[in-house]
Formats: sequence, C-alpha cells, structure tokens
Amino acid sequence: MKRYELRSRTDRLDPETDYEEMSRILTTQEFPWDVTQALSFALFRTYAVPSIGKLLFSTGEFTDKVQKRYDDTTLILDSILEHGLGSPEGRTSVRRMNQMHGSYDISNDDMVYVLSTFVVTPVRWLDAYGWRKMTTNEIAGSVNYYRQLGRHMNIKDTPDTYEKFAEFMDNYEREHFSFDPGARAVADATLDLMCTFPPNNFAPKALVKGFAFSLMDNHLLDAFGYKRPSAAMRLISRGALKARGRLLRLFPVRTTRKFAREQPSIRSYPAGYKVEELGTFPTGCPVKHLRTDQQAQA
Repeated sequence: MKRYELRSRTDRLDPETDYEEMSRILTTQEFPWDVTQALSFALFRTYAVPSIGKLLFSTGEFTDKVQKRYDDTTLILDSILEHGLGSPEGRTSVRRMNQMHGSYDISNDDMVYVLSTFVVTPVRWLDAYGWRKMTTNEIAGSVNYYRQLGRHMNIKDTPDTYEKFAEFMDNYEREHFSFDPGARAVADATLDLMCTFPPNNFAPKALVKGFAFSLMDNHLLDAFGYKRPSAAMRLISRGALKARGRLLRLFPVRTTRKFAREQPSIRSYPAGYKVEELGTFPTGCPVKHLRTDQQAQA
C-alpha cells in the first residue's frame, strides 16, 4: 500500500455509521504507538482532578496493583474496539466497565471529562508529534465513536462536536485541576510503571520521567506538584518525537492490525484472560460522600 492509502480509506468512510472501523484503522494500523501514548497521557491527566485522583487512590488498586489496573483498562477498551459495541464481546466489555463504575459515586461531569480526554488528547498528540494529522473526517468519526461508547456507559450530555469536547475539557481542567496527595501517589505509581515498559526499562528512571514531564503542560505539572522541566529538556524531548514523526513518513504502511493486547506493556495475563473477569469487583465506594442535606449545611 502507498503511504497515504489508509488516510484515503478512512476519508471514504462515513463518520456517522463507520466510526468503529475508522477507529480500528487509526488505532491499530495508522497510529498504533501514537494513540497508545496519547491515551496513556489522557488517563494520566484525569488524576489531576481531585474527585477522580482521590477515588482511584482510595481503592488502592492504582498504587498497589498498578500493572494489573493498567492492563485491565487497556484490555477492556481493546475488546470494545476490536469487536464493536454491538457484538457479544463488546457488550460484555461495556457491562464489566459499567459494573465497576456503578460501584462508585462518580459524577456525570467527571465521566464526560474523562471521555473528553479520549477524544481530544489523541488529536492534539498527532498534531504535535504524528507523522500526519488526523483529517476532519477522522476526527468526526472519533467523536462519534466515543459518543456511542458514552451512551453505552449511560453518560449524559456528551458534547456532539470535537470543538465542544475540547472546550469542555479545557474548561474543566481550569476549574478543577488542583493538588491532592492521593492523586499525586497515583500519578507517581503510574510513572514508576511507565519506567518498566520496554524500551524505557533500559534507560535511567530519572531520564524517562524527565522525558514524560517535558511532554506535560505546566498546568498539569503544577496540579501534581511536579517540578517544571527546563526549556532545553522540553526542546530535546519534543524535538525527538517530532523527528520520529517526520521519519515515519518514509516507512511503509502497516498492513496488519496491532491491538493493545499485543503490546509488550501488557503483562498480567501470560496464560490468557476472560474479559468478564477483568477489573475489580467492589462492594461499595471507598470515598465517603455527604448527603444532599449535609452538603446544604456545609
């Protein structure tokens, strides 16, 4: 295939009806590494909202079992992407996700925010570091994919355009990003895990984390209490990713699909897994919340 053949294919698809196939092509063939990195940073951003980061810390799962939680999240979303929301596998995956979320007191706004990071962060990542940018048609398909995922997750009032998702995400972060020690612990555990992924495991931890910090905006760094990297470190790190993107233009098109379960960072299930057994099985929310009458008195 020619280098831009997949782009031509996605631009011939209808984003209103073919959004699942468009997402498969982009995630598993056109930008498999980039989308994985972008979605990892998307999830990382959500920890800086205290209501999210504090809850994740309270479960203990994202500090004590961070590899398994990373794998479970990735594999559940991977199953939905591969098989489709309407398939038996897709329905099982969504059900498992809803069972976990339903055990916690999570606001609809927090759910919309997390969904918005999945829509917006890959577009911005590819704008900055990809070998090409996503087309308008591809972005529309991604919006519809995540809107449908949100509908199956019973998320209300999801934005209906990319611009509205981006506006919601940016406003939410401006209003809610702030320091929380539990959220910082979740972020630290996630960065420590990242240092173990190949090829990161061959480099000093300080260098790997410094590279990651260089890709984060100051607002995110400040929310976690991380030191801002130097301008030189930012230039080197971001420049390296941009150079990678330019180099990839010379590479042949990926002709086979690479799903997340094939990534070397997924390590919890060497003997295989069942989607219905992934994740946690909580009996209630570990974070105490005020009743409506108590909130009015506070």
